[in-house]
Amino acid sequence: MKMCEKIQLFDWLTLLLLTAPVGGVLAPGCELELREVAPFSTDGDFVLGVISASYTEVIYPILDYREIPQPVRCEGFQARYYRDILAILFSIEEINQNQYLLPNHTLGFQILDSCLSEVVALQDTLQVLSGENKTIPNYKCHAHPALAGILGEIHSAVTEVMARISGVYKIPQISFSSQHPILSDKFQFPSFLRTYPPDNLQPRAIAQLLRHFNWTWVGILSSSSDVRSLSSQKIRQEVVENGGCVAFLEKINNRYSKERLVRVVDVIRQSSASVIVCNCYEMHLRPILELLALQNVTSIVWVVSSGLTINSHLFTRESWRLLNGSISFTGATNGIPGFIDFIYGIRPFVYSQDTFTKLFWQKAFGCQWEGQNMTAMVTGLEVIPCTGEEDLKELDPELFQLNDLSISYHAYLAVYAYAHALHNMVVDGAKEDAFGTHTNTNNVEPCFNINSQDDIQRSDVVKRNSGLEAGEAEVLQYLWDVCFTTDSEQKVYFDANGDVPTVFDIKNIQIYPDDTSKVITVGKYDVKESPGHEISLNVTAILWNQRYNQAPRCVCSESCPVGYRKSARRGQPSCCFDCLPCAVGEIANETDTTKCWKCPEDQWPNESRDKCLPRVVEFLSYQDPLGATLATVAIILSLVTVLILIIFFWFQSTPIVRANNRGLSYLLLCTLTLCFLCSLIFVGFPMQLTCMIRQPAFGLIFTLSVSCILAKTVTVVIAFKAVNPHTHLRKWVGSKIPNLIVIFCSLIQLVICTYWISSHPPFPENNTRSESGKILIECNDGLTILFYCMLGYMGFLAILSFIVAFLVRTLPDRFNEAKFITFSMLVFLSVWLSFIPAYLSTQGKYMVAVEIFAILSSGAGLLFLIFFPKCYIILLQPEKNTKEHLVGKMATRK
Repeated sequence: MKMCEKIQLFDWLTLLLLTAPVGGVLAPGCELELREVAPFSTDGDFVLGVISASYTEVIYPILDYREIPQPVRCEGFQARYYRDILAILFSIEEINQNQYLLPNHTLGFQILDSCLSEVVALQDTLQVLSGENKTIPNYKCHAHPALAGILGEIHSAVTEVMARISGVYKIPQISFSSQHPILSDKFQFPSFLRTYPPDNLQPRAIAQLLRHFNWTWVGILSSSSDVRSLSSQKIRQEVVENGGCVAFLEKINNRYSKERLVRVVDVIRQSSASVIVCNCYEMHLRPILELLALQNVTSIVWVVSSGLTINSHLFTRESWRLLNGSISFTGATNGIPGFIDFIYGIRPFVYSQDTFTKLFWQKAFGCQWEGQNMTAMVTGLEVIPCTGEEDLKELDPELFQLNDLSISYHAYLAVYAYAHALHNMVVDGAKEDAFGTHTNTNNVEPCFNINSQDDIQRSDVVKRNSGLEAGEAEVLQYLWDVCFTTDSEQKVYFDANGDVPTVFDIKNIQIYPDDTSKVITVGKYDVKESPGHEISLNVTAILWNQRYNQAPRCVCSESCPVGYRKSARRGQPSCCFDCLPCAVGEIANETDTTKCWKCPEDQWPNESRDKCLPRVVEFLSYQDPLGATLATVAIILSLVTVLILIIFFWFQSTPIVRANNRGLSYLLLCTLTLCFLCSLIFVGFPMQLTCMIRQPAFGLIFTLSVSCILAKTVTVVIAFKAVNPHTHLRKWVGSKIPNLIVIFCSLIQLVICTYWISSHPPFPENNTRSESGKILIECNDGLTILFYCMLGYMGFLAILSFIVAFLVRTLPDRFNEAKFITFSMLVFLSVWLSFIPAYLSTQGKYMVAVEIFAILSSGAGLLFLIFFPKCYIILLQPEKNTKEHLVGKMATRK
């Protein structure tokens, strides 16, 4: 509300208070009324003051304090609100005709229009309490007929003003539409009750509906009033507690500037939320819908709170169609038998003071009453006169919105609550004391037992009412204890806060292509049901928005399937996330989990990463084709080596065998045999013993082989240099130098291997890190640097042998073994240089296979390049295996 309106409200309250009598006499010239209005009333033994709205707007005159201001004027007559007044009239007539309820007594009424204004409602309340057509605070001008209580109002803000006045005077008041939770506070509003469920449980109902459809990503539009802002915050809280998120929460008001409303529409249009909770009034939502219709935003499903009046006549055609498929909460409603016939049977002259029906008649039929000071309805230049005989059935059925009787039904219940309270009071004989009329004194038992807390609170209310001089306190006391069942089997009673049990109908707005519409009840929210079962829905009866043929999905991010985990997006709500696959070795067997679980060491995730499977145990076995092949090759090469050794031993006296130190040749052949056989230690299930000895054994045997080759190469050098009679190398000719070389070189490798085994011995281990889904059973080399020291030393000897052999490769043919040693060392070095990167780039059994292949290929290179040419001469060209042939070649070259 703007500042000028606040000042104007204060001025009218000031003028209203100036009418209060001083010392029992009205001050001269101080009879100014806010507006001139005569209530629509009938007499009865008991009178109900009804303050409800038929107009929706108040026009205040300009105050300049220079002349008497004109009375305020109400505008915007609504047939929808008029229908609620008709429900009150219908229920009063029905009660007066009921011979079992309030027999021999009648209910009267006094109806005033609040125009949805707190100021007008304040005047109406004081006027009802005064008993005259003028507002006289603190005075009751007529003792009869007796005012039993007040009915009203529709909106909480207006009701609160009335309830504070009625609470001061201890007059009972029942509202049939107000929902503000503060009205349940009996210390502030001791005489207030209501038949419409309060708003404190509606946020929970809305959140449970969203959870039912798995709508976790929603927007909220809230009217800017206190009651709607408070409940919208509670809706947000309930949505979050139910695992959802709120994309936006925007306040709206039809008094906001167009720029501000456009900004709200942009937020809606840019949001990915296709479900919006509308906790607002229809006049606040209307401009938003009109702007959305202009931008053709039609894919929204609205969840509407009970604060919004569902009436197509309150919206434009385009904006009303946007509500197609919406879900709405209203107070639980049952049928009112005979009410529709009563509506279509009304006539303007049934009640002499009924101005409401005449106003409705003008608006519904577009006519004008003769002699009435009302706005003319003109068709062209002709004024259509109202006759009162027009047929209401010819009107649009949606004019009264008969498919949503929620407020009318609760007004109907409110009148019956008064009737039952008054009936019980009459039966108990309390009327004789309260109203001075004789009644019978039969006792009536309460219809239900209340708990101790209810007893305490209700007794407090009665104590606060004990000082009253009239019968209103008695009526209030009986209202607390009222309990009755309607014809539709609904049980009505008030709790300690003056509220009825929270039961909401869930309705679906269905708009058809011909622009006709229905509001269908598709479910119910009943707080009396067991937790988790408060909501019951008939989903098949719901007609969704034209964009959807079933319940739409409304999530910020789709659910993460099994095998994935949620990863929150920075700066966004928890419902917005990315789905990341579980890390290696982890699984997620639930959807939307925030973490993955690691499999046990002996298990591994399946392809979808939703369960752990036993790992495949892998090692180079003899059953494996690769292991069997390598083992076969090793055995074959070892047999070939033994065969060559036998040939050399059989032909040991021939010149070609004796020419190059046959003892070293025998030793080299034996070590090569062991080289081939040691590769068998690498095949099979790794055990403690095999892991500990296989690398040192391989290193020692190969070092011994390379040492023999180095010794043979040195022997060639010494033999060539010792040909000169004057050289001092002649004394080194023989087996001493070769033997020393072999022993010394092998001893160094033995020291390295001994230290390795004693300090950091290799051991078997289950490797679960290197390869997915497998347990690699392999040998851990302990201190890896010692393995490379062993390999490096062996490489050093091989390089030294290659260099020496390369330098003496040009010796006479009798000593041509140096050429073959050069080639064999070249092959040997090439194999082991390529072994290192291949070894480091493989895992598991393939790493072992690479090493076996290096052992076999390097050993085979030494075997065939050094011994195959000699065997060829021995076996196939024996004529060349003579001293003359060797010496002849040497002599020829000389």
